[in-house]
Amino acid sequence: KSSSRATNSITYITTTTMFRSTLVLALIAGVVAFAPIARKSVSSSLKMDFSGELGAQAPLGFWDPLGLLKNADQARFERLRTVEVKHGRISMLAILGHLITTAGNRLPGEIAYGTPFSSVKAGLAAFDSIPTAGLVQLVLFIGILENGYSIVGKSIEEDCVRYMNAIGWSAEKQRSKAAIELNNGRAAQMGILALMVHEKLNNDPYVINTLLGAPVPFN
Repeated sequence: KSSSRATNSITYITTTTMFRSTLVLALIAGVVAFAPIARKSVSSSLKMDFSGELGAQAPLGFWDPLGLLKNADQARFERLRTVEVKHGRISMLAILGHLITTAGNRLPGEIAYGTPFSSVKAGLAAFDSIPTAGLVQLVLFIGILENGYSIVGKSIEEDCVRYMNAIGWSAEKQRSKAAIELNNGRAAQMGILALMVHEKLNNDPYVINTLLGAPVPFN
């Protein structure tokens, strides 16, 4: 009995340590979301001021606590902004997926032979129920998306601008919409991180609902 307790304690400590390390890395990676869409690409060794860029707005204004933009040129800024926007879009989709699967909705069919989508849990617990073959499919699918976007991404962006111009959106309105997407993406990054943290803490990702007296059944 003592041996069992010791084993459980070691397992708990190891899991907690790994989770905390992952959380710290995720927070560091997400800080760029609060650095202040981009201007024409200009590579320069001169010190540049990004305080007027889209995203540097109330209440934080221009906030770069890690100094990622210190002595950065325009190309460096645009690279970080591209990564930030992509992470924001992925996080918004992640939030949507979390809500849909928590509600009990699943795709028809199987994610791997003998493993129906209906048997896959929601949230991070999904990785406990997805077999290796399913994970390989997910990695390949993400790779295809990444490769495809790297090829046609520029033309998609240009088509979007042409469409917005065609429906009469002014430059000011387009900038406003871009700011809305950027801020929603930042909020989604923090939101999906919070859902993961609370799932690992006590399997209650929708803790606010619980505090309000309307807990959400999860897995």
